[in-house]
Amino acid sequence: MKIKICGLMNLEDALAAAESGADMLGFNFYPPSPRSITIEGCAGIVAKIRQRHPLIETVGVFVNESTESIEQTLAACDMQYAQLHGDESPTDVKKLAARAYKTIRPQSEQEARRLCQQFAGIGAPYPALLLDACKLGFYGGTGELADWGIAAQLARSTPLLLAGGLTPDNVLAAIEQVQPWGVDVASGVESAPGKKDVTKLKAFIHAIRKRETEKPAC
Repeated sequence: MKIKICGLMNLEDALAAAESGADMLGFNFYPPSPRSITIEGCAGIVAKIRQRHPLIETVGVFVNESTESIEQTLAACDMQYAQLHGDESPTDVKKLAARAYKTIRPQSEQEARRLCQQFAGIGAPYPALLLDACKLGFYGGTGELADWGIAAQLARSTPLLLAGGLTPDNVLAAIEQVQPWGVDVASGVESAPGKKDVTKLKAFIHAIRKRETEKPAC
């Protein structure tokens, strides 16, 4: 199970996530977000993280940015992936090839299937999609639960990164129902927007890793 800690804004929180066992670190480049970070700030954090955790993957979160701007930011911050969290088209994903994956916020199973057909398989293979909660007027970070039933349907055939309202208290139930490729958390392990609660962060990761060690072999 892949674990992504998103909305990181400082070195202390990024180190806590990496040292607790996260696989992916997410940095938000959408200025209206309370978790938005500058290119310079992110580059400094990632450079220091790489010294201790050279294999950890880093993700830039973008909303309706141009391909050129995204590519420049990825290069400046030494990031592997772009998470396209806005109203981007399949063409936008294709331009970034295997470095990008699309966030979807479906309101119905029919819409979820349509979006999956449009976006899965044209960008990064793992994850192929991120599924977040749908709240009109917001591009994620709301703390609201995604629809786990819809997510479970997609996860049967698509490497899905599940986001939306996950916390240390509900993440195991979400994994059990959805069986996603990975989970993504931001607000669910915070003490305030953009500031992680290290106790919650560690509890979130520990719960998942403990489940993995206790899961009986086939």
